[in-house]
Amino acid sequence: MTFFDYIDLYCERTAPGFWNEPINALSNVAFLIAAWIAWRALQASDQRGIMDYVLICLAACIGVGSFLFHTYANGQTELLDVIPIWTFVVLYVATTVFRISNGNHLKTLRIMLIVIVCVGVSLWATSADISTQDADEPARLNGSLQYIPALVALWLFSMATFVRRHPARTLVIAAAGCFTVSLGFRTVDLMTCGATGLGTHFMWHVLNGSMVLALLMALIRHVPPVEKPSHDVRHV
Repeated sequence: MTFFDYIDLYCERTAPGFWNEPINALSNVAFLIAAWIAWRALQASDQRGIMDYVLICLAACIGVGSFLFHTYANGQTELLDVIPIWTFVVLYVATTVFRISNGNHLKTLRIMLIVIVCVGVSLWATSADISTQDADEPARLNGSLQYIPALVALWLFSMATFVRRHPARTLVIAAAGCFTVSLGFRTVDLMTCGATGLGTHFMWHVLNGSMVLALLMALIRHVPPVEKPSHDVRHV
């Protein structure tokens, strides 16, 4: 398989063609809806930061990239699908840590290095864990293995907010729950193909759109930007 050949990963796709995965493609509207709701919430807030806008735009990019992958379905569009997702993860963690630590650059950098290494190792270790056009050799967990570190990290983050009774805990726990269920739907997509003829991958999009919305709302409502110290110099 070359970088330009079509990729057959999911139940709904049965042949090459732009519109061979209509449900999987259209279900990405969930990310656009999440971005729109978060944008409206941010406009109503009196505490806004540049990273709020960046993350909202990335949420929309996730939907666009995934739409392109489920329509053109090749190695190029697969990158457009994966890159926005992991960029959102890395920047969301960085923004959250920076704000919660009250602008501690060293702590943020340390945690970010850990996250980047974990993401890199995860993608490297699972780079071959994709389905091929040979239906007799499905990928382990249908390619969902790469998301296990993100799932573990999100639940650890959820537990931390719960233990500390952080006001964002309800939204973060809801996000972790959505991601857990969505990963299950992604994993059983091919297994349910014979029974449904459609698969379950579209639910991965719908629930992940909900997860992204919950995370964005947690950031906007409960983790505001760090206030810069005022430099009020008074001349006597």
